[in-house]
Amino acid sequence: MKPKNGSASIRKGRTSLAGHIYHVTLPVENRVQVFSIFENANLMRLSLKASDDLGHTETLCYCIMPDHIHWLFEFKSSSLSQCISRVKAQYSRLSNSKIWQDGFHDHAIRSDESLINIARYIVANPLRAGLIKSVAQYNFWDSCWIDG
Repeated sequence: MKPKNGSASIRKGRTSLAGHIYHVTLPVENRVQVFSIFENANLMRLSLKASDDLGHTETLCYCIMPDHIHWLFEFKSSSLSQCISRVKAQYSRLSNSKIWQDGFHDHAIRSDESLINIARYIVANPLRAGLIKSVAQYNFWDSCWIDG
């Protein structure tokens, strides 16, 4: 039987490695702009924080776009898929809604890649999307390299 989407087949044979850093993109089903509502974006921020608080991840940077999430983190658990499922489930519990597209896109960061440049790419997403003229205008991003 052919998978519903390609994400399951893409991950087949891949392993998640604790201690490695990943850039993950979590899309909303049908690209509905759920996170353009302040309360929903805040619940998503709390869901990412809960993953850190439980010791599954250490968030380095994130940006909550209206219809997807970019998240850069050090992975600390045994299964990336389970970790992402927990974050999605946490948001669904907090919001009492099911919004997620199946699967996610992940990129394991290689040692020769610049974390700062990846974080800049993530934080600049609202700029590239034309949502803002300055990252200072956007409420739902954070980076461990920026002192608050």
